[in-house]
Amino acid sequence: MSPLFVLCVTVTLSVAWAHPHISSLSSEMVDFINKVNTTWTAGQNFHNVDISYVKGLCGTILNGPKLPEVVHNFEGIKLPDSFDPRQQWPNCPTLQQIRDQGSCGSCWAFGAAEAISDRLCIQSGGKISLEISAEDLLTCCDECGMGCFGGYPSAAWEFWTKTGLVTGGLYDSKVGCRPYTIAPCEHHVNGTRPPCQGEQDTPKCVEQCMGGYSLSYPKDKRFGRRSYSVPSQQEQIMTELYKNGPVEAAFTVYGDFLLYKTGVYQHVTGDVLGGHAIKILGWGEENGTPYWLAANSWNSDWGDKGFFKIKRGNDECGIESEVVAGIPLN
Repeated sequence: MSPLFVLCVTVTLSVAWAHPHISSLSSEMVDFINKVNTTWTAGQNFHNVDISYVKGLCGTILNGPKLPEVVHNFEGIKLPDSFDPRQQWPNCPTLQQIRDQGSCGSCWAFGAAEAISDRLCIQSGGKISLEISAEDLLTCCDECGMGCFGGYPSAAWEFWTKTGLVTGGLYDSKVGCRPYTIAPCEHHVNGTRPPCQGEQDTPKCVEQCMGGYSLSYPKDKRFGRRSYSVPSQQEQIMTELYKNGPVEAAFTVYGDFLLYKTGVYQHVTGDVLGGHAIKILGWGEENGTPYWLAANSWNSDWGDKGFFKIKRGNDECGIESEVVAGIPLN
């Protein structure tokens, strides 16, 4: 067992009734959740994969180092009941994008690279649309943790401000300086991708752009002006989203999260599998249940076309405890 999983589960567990005999990827758990009549619907997302593989995708070390907090002043801001940045900033295509981390616990790097890409576009009023390279962050940030075996979201944002990150799109996209080199695999329904194998080693840090790219590696770098933690109160997180764009958040993954299809997720049953980082985009309310709108990085076959909603306002699974963000330099 890698040291990641030891670290991942040293978190305060929320008390929830767990069925002792149901495995996390079974049809029995799907049936159990759907009979409980909770706020979300379960279904099969993962097929023919071992639970240890899914634990490997949960590559965020929880309760890590904290960045300084930025506290928002609410004066003059009237927050709407619901907010979706895809409608607010339609000229920013990365807001619509769902990435795929492949067989690597690189969620900590994906959540950061995705939110930074969105923020660059939002700050430019839609004039700059770039995909920041998750590959560059995953492979070159030694202080971020253990690469494919887990990392710290706060360290990822700090790396952007201190060292900078180049551009890079999805696997085989030929987009940007350093596209992702870990192939997507079929976590889920039987589709066109190859089946997922065990977790792979972290690729090497290559400080040069792929052949044919127009800029040199140092010239392609984008920097953050500052990075910070967002206080765990929901109004603080909402104000941050409303003013500056998506954020990265980390939370505890339980077995039932793997089975999410639609609705507003809240923990019902299942064991702790590890820590996971995602991008929170916006918020709203569904059938009286307040939620955060989030993007996962397990490809668009998972959940609701790659997105999910999670209960807002009660720190569900720790989702409001470790929110990080930053402001682009240019």
